[in-house]
Parts: sequence; C-alpha cells; structure tokens
Amino acid sequence: MNTSATTQPKQRNDDAAALRKRMGDNLVAIGERKDEAAFADVYSYYAGRVKSFLMGKGMTEEISEELTQEIMITVWRRAESYDPAKAAASTWLFTIARNRRIDYLRGNSRIEVELDDEMLDVDNTESDSQEKYVDDEQAAVRLNEALEKLPHEQRQVMHLSYFRGQSHGAIAKWLDLPIGTVKSRIRLAMQAVRISLQSDGGNL
Repeated sequence: MNTSATTQPKQRNDDAAALRKRMGDNLVAIGERKDEAAFADVYSYYAGRVKSFLMGKGMTEEISEELTQEIMITVWRRAESYDPAKAAASTWLFTIARNRRIDYLRGNSRIEVELDDEMLDVDNTESDSQEKYVDDEQAAVRLNEALEKLPHEQRQVMHLSYFRGQSHGAIAKWLDLPIGTVKSRIRLAMQAVRISLQSDGGNL
C-alpha cells in the first residue's frame, strides 16, 4: 500500500483547513481591533485573486485594480460584520467583490454583502498547498516592507485609505489636497508596491 499517496489528500485538506482558519481569524481580528498585520495578510493573499476574478469577468485591468482597492477598503471597514460560523473568509470576501462588480456595471457605488445570494463561481482559494501557505506568510512580510519603502506622501495616503478606511474625498479634505492628487498618489503607491513585490518574487 502506497502510504504517501494516501497521506497527500489528507495533507492538502489539513493545509486548506489551516489557511481557512487563518483567514477567518484575520477577518475577526480586523473587525474587533482593526489589526493592521491581519489586514496586510488578507490583502497580500486576496488582492491578486480578487483582481484576477474581476478580469476573468471581463473587467479591464485598470478598472479591476481600482475596484480591488475599493473592495479591500470595504473588507477593512466591514470586517466586524463577518461571521465565521456563516461563511468562509473567501466566500464573504468574494461576495463583496461580486456585488461591487455588479454595482459598478449598474453605475452606482453601493456595496452590499448578501451571503444568501447565489454561490460564487470562483475556485476555492483556500485549497492551496503547504508551500503556498508558507509563501503567503512571507508575502505579508514583503508587503509591509514594500509599504515602508514608499515616499512619505504615498505611504500617508495608503495608510489613510487602507488601514484607516478613509474615502478618497475624506483624505483630500483632511490633507487639503485635490482629490485627483490623492487618487494619483494611491495609484503610484500601488504601482511601486507591485514593482517591489515582483522584484522580491512576490505578486500583488
């Protein structure tokens, strides 16, 4: 009997369960105490997947990137509404992504989370190997390092946008800047972070 072949499916299941718990715990931590490290981990793991999901639904890369930013801000703001007893983190998060896409197509910016909606036609993002699990831990560290490399003005708007959940308009008012400047700084920061992660072998 080939024991290694038998244990491989069990290992994959164990890895998926560990990742599912980790992401669920992250959302709970964000909701309860605005845990920035937990958000960095969620962002590092899901941002690229959300963007790919949107592009796979026919959205352009530019729009997909913009919507991904909005979706991750919503995750930060709405994490307290996440209930691990009702849905996995991936289901909750991709429901936000699906609804944001629908709202965009309808021409409004309203975001709702309806877990009783039809099942999402996305792959289970929590079935990766243990190697991927370790890679994602390292990716969260690389993301934090990439953010630290940003110029002050870009790091400032990223912090206000992602970690404080402020809208572009609120940031513009707070910093006394044109809203176009705020959007430009966030866009440049995202590009810089992506380049930094890619040079380190990661993705965003």
